[in-house]
Amino acid sequence: MKAVALTHYLPIDDPKSLLDVELEAPTPGPHDLRVRVEAVSVNPVDTKIRAPKPQVEEAPRILGYDAAGTVDAVGDAVTGFVVGDTVYYAGDITRPGSNAQFQLVDARIASKKPATLDFAQAAALPLTALTAWELLFERMPYSIDGGGTGKSLLVIAGAGGVGSIAIQLAKLAGFTVIATASREESVAWCRTLGADHVIDHREDLAPQLKALGFETVDAALNLADTDRYWTVLGELLAPQGHVGLIVEPSGALKIGDPYKSKCIGIHWEFMFARARFKTPDMAEQGRILARLAELIDAGQMRGTLTDTLSPISAATLREAHRRLESGNTIGKLAVSGW
Repeated sequence: MKAVALTHYLPIDDPKSLLDVELEAPTPGPHDLRVRVEAVSVNPVDTKIRAPKPQVEEAPRILGYDAAGTVDAVGDAVTGFVVGDTVYYAGDITRPGSNAQFQLVDARIASKKPATLDFAQAAALPLTALTAWELLFERMPYSIDGGGTGKSLLVIAGAGGVGSIAIQLAKLAGFTVIATASREESVAWCRTLGADHVIDHREDLAPQLKALGFETVDAALNLADTDRYWTVLGELLAPQGHVGLIVEPSGALKIGDPYKSKCIGIHWEFMFARARFKTPDMAEQGRILARLAELIDAGQMRGTLTDTLSPISAATLREAHRRLESGNTIGKLAVSGW
């Protein structure tokens, strides 16, 4: 089968950073689906794993942690899927990724894709949608069924992949959503997703919030830079508020006052935790993706794909990585077809 892989960790402008390779198609284990991959999307995790370091891989390493495709074979223990089903999933960071014609994925962390989306649109969703859902409705103490009613939520980096889903989920839960964005096109994108207000994260947040009538916010998602916004969020969050985080800090964080004195809840989300540690509830990810598919097919949510490249190849994926590393992307970028 065709695949895109790496053996050395290099800057993305090096043509050897991602390579076209030929590998044997994998054989499914008891819980696996073997999926014929039709489209993938690129996430910050891909660029972070590929980032330069002295490590060398003896065998080609396949990246890619978002995919949509067609079930080609099923393991003996699989229920709920048959050959020919169209599925979407984010996969498992400990296993070969989706940048291959065939991929194995544990059926418990996959779902049938939204019927109203094509493969590229579906591939753009799983990682960001799972991250936003788990952070808001499992790590933080809110429910999609009215859990945000009467509450305010600040979403830092609202136009990014996770932010684009978080805004929509928060609105469904009843929050008043204040997103941050710094460019005219990203501000417009946040508004189309349902943000009630948009402020500029390049400027001081407090006076902008105050001008909108918010002395404090009940909750915040810092989806961009944990260190940069740590102190200001401690000041802006209301007593007994909550902050959600996804980005590893570069240094130590002071988790005492004002976080301690206000009893602010600090919540970390890492979407791969369930599959990586084989938690007893790992099948919850499949159920979340199924619920998201229902919301999308019912018109209550929209996809976040903004650009598609083709075909799936080393050259195209290098371009996708380059665009993501530029920091100027809005929504999600997919790569489709072989």
